[in-house]
Amino acid sequence: MSIIRPYGDTTGDGMVQVSFTLPIKHSKVADGAALQLANKMGMEPAMVVHSKPMGDDFTFFVVYGQVNHLVDTDKVQVVERDFPLLTPKEANAVIKETLRRPMVVVGACIGTDAHTVGIDAILNIKGFAGEKGLEYYKEIEVVNLGAQVSVPALVEAAVTRRADAVLVSQVVTQRDAHLLNTREMSAAFREAYPAGERPLLVVGGPRFDESMTAELGVDRIFGRGTTPAEVASYLVHRTTSKEPAA
Repeated sequence: MSIIRPYGDTTGDGMVQVSFTLPIKHSKVADGAALQLANKMGMEPAMVVHSKPMGDDFTFFVVYGQVNHLVDTDKVQVVERDFPLLTPKEANAVIKETLRRPMVVVGACIGTDAHTVGIDAILNIKGFAGEKGLEYYKEIEVVNLGAQVSVPALVEAAVTRRADAVLVSQVVTQRDAHLLNTREMSAAFREAYPAGERPLLVVGGPRFDESMTAELGVDRIFGRGTTPAEVASYLVHRTTSKEPAA
């Protein structure tokens, strides 16, 4: 069955819950404003199940209500994994056999982004979700530059260390900072390297659209919940195959 509706209390009842903030003082008028917005979003009937002041002039709401929209799962477009998922042992074996040297991976948070939780989860040996990070892989040499790294410094590190891949994490998304920083980075790498010789460019973060690789000038985008094994497997697949960087 490809047509589905939201499920709240009973199958197919179309009930959904949304949360948002409005720039209005907490009051009954604020609750009414939230209901008006919910109605314009297609929720009818709707009810404010929670409202809380966020400072003097803002209110946070949780609204529960019914929508009539249907979802056709046959028309959903996502980026599926198109490479085999490898264990650390398998990844090490492939790198050793094909590259015959360690794979060099440079990672950083660029711009003003100081949130290293994402990049550390992928690179640090402690890893994430029960998986060891890339530092655990014997055939991967990890260079973690940390937070608030400028694009020129990242390019310089990649050139100096002869990087096979560059991983960038972006959590700060205000005013699309993650998109602007990524475009700046990809442009800098295109300028610094001859065509077909630059390292793989991989970005990740909770607000990226995984289908925007071509638009942002990178080779791969990983979203929230990505594990170290997925990143390592992709890097092994791309660097040991004949596919050139995009």
